[in-house]
Amino acid sequence: MTSTSRHGNALGAVVAGVDGSASSRAAVLWAAGEAARRGQQLRLVFGADLDRLGRFAAFETTERLREAGGAYLAGAQEAVHGHFPRLPVERELSDKNAVAALQEAAAPDATVVVGSRGLGGFPALLLGSVSLAVAAHSSVPVVVVRGRADRLETGVVAAAVRDETDADWVRRAAAEAELRKGTLHLINVWNPLSHIGNLVTTLDGPGDITAQARARTDALAAVVRRSHPALKVTSDAGAGTATAATLMDVSARADLLVMGARRRGMGSGPALGRLGHAALHHARCPVEIVPWPGEPDQEEPWR
Repeated sequence: MTSTSRHGNALGAVVAGVDGSASSRAAVLWAAGEAARRGQQLRLVFGADLDRLGRFAAFETTERLREAGGAYLAGAQEAVHGHFPRLPVERELSDKNAVAALQEAAAPDATVVVGSRGLGGFPALLLGSVSLAVAAHSSVPVVVVRGRADRLETGVVAAAVRDETDADWVRRAAAEAELRKGTLHLINVWNPLSHIGNLVTTLDGPGDITAQARARTDALAAVVRRSHPALKVTSDAGAGTATAATLMDVSARADLLVMGARRRGMGSGPALGRLGHAALHHARCPVEIVPWPGEPDQEEPWR
């Protein structure tokens, strides 16, 4: 499949993180379904972290870790072939830590898929540290698999947007919706309290600003329709003080929620923003974070 974006947002191979957890197993099967839809290869990766552990751990310990990683990978492949017997699958046991291993395994047009929780951490945590680190710092799109595995598919891919400057990465969401023969739903929700003191709010009332947001969202929808004429595209925009809650409600009716990750200046790399973090912790469907080279050092009021 060719790229629809100057940033290389092709729907290429799928790389899935494996760690033996239930969350990882769900992510692997979701990744397998995505790879099958794309007609692409699935690559299973286990990061053993032996580059670090090998400096002080006993040989027997590192060997047991290698054996465990190999067993996790073999089990994941067996589960995939139980559902997708013809899907080409590669396995990789890396000496790097999980984050570095996944980043290294992903080609420029690949998508990385991880579970929302790993084996480590505490039961009360809603998102694992590896999942968050991969989503926040990857140079390729990352999907964090959330929600019930047995939920009925709706065919809807939702994208949290702001205006036409999001068109480049939103085309990726459009491609995802086309794969599912479904609908792309653009949602623009902003918090009016975040604009207090802003020049625009001194000139326009909340109704005017909402109308402007709807106009920007409709303009973005028109751009997407021109590049994907066969795709059904819907859009919605509105103001509210609980923007994250609104987006979580949208995620309950979607198969995938896609968001752009703005880059920060000062060498700090990509940042998810407030709404991105909320989605990764609370969304009711898988969340895809797509790197987007936005303006540095700028915090979006809706994120």
